[in-house]
Amino acid sequence: MAKGRRLDLELVARGLFESRERAQASILAGEIWVGGHRSDKASKLILPDAQIEHRGADRYVSRGAYKLETAVTHWNLDPTGQTCLDIGASTGGFTDFLLQHGAAKVVAIDVGHSQLHWKIRNDPRVEAHEGVNARFLKLDEWEKSGAPFPLIVTDVSFISLRLVLPAAFDLLASSGRVVALIKPQFEAGRDQVGKGGIVREESVRQEVINGLLDWVRQYPVESRGVVPSTIAGRDGNQEYLWLLEKR
Repeated sequence: MAKGRRLDLELVARGLFESRERAQASILAGEIWVGGHRSDKASKLILPDAQIEHRGADRYVSRGAYKLETAVTHWNLDPTGQTCLDIGASTGGFTDFLLQHGAAKVVAIDVGHSQLHWKIRNDPRVEAHEGVNARFLKLDEWEKSGAPFPLIVTDVSFISLRLVLPAAFDLLASSGRVVALIKPQFEAGRDQVGKGGIVREESVRQEVINGLLDWVRQYPVESRGVVPSTIAGRDGNQEYLWLLEKR
């Protein structure tokens, strides 16, 4: 008679989760179904041939992917077959979105360490670089990775886009595009950011956008528009997607 294994351990063994803790969290959330029935006990013994489903799971490794979806849908962007650069990859939401929409390769960089989701880190189409300060990117140092890139996406925190985009433009191919997430709380003056780091005034948010549009004119790119993100930042801030195209 076949011996059963705990549900949480079986989920990890089947590759549905990278750790027992994540498996247990999903079980408690009611997302695991065994043999067509919801199972909420991590200790439940499961036979090797049991049918297990992970229902209600998010399509992407982070909610950031849905922010990029706003831009891709609005401007009808298509990353199919492209080698893209993701600046400020963090968990990998933007990278995940690009891969699921046909990107051939994504070079994912972040100044931090150990943030990229295991699913993204282990994808053969991803070239991950940690501890990279995007302010100092140089074209010749990234040519082996695929630069200049036809599409660059960026979602950075605690730093202004004015400090990140100039280097990104240097790595952008002719007629290439940049999709940048504008976070007003990191662009506005300290006196314009309210309690909890939230920019509540629409006038301040518009001032931030107009300031960036004026600033970017000194570079060889054209602004193709700014649209509100359909997903708010984790702190509740209204964010915006900005499309730029290299001349």
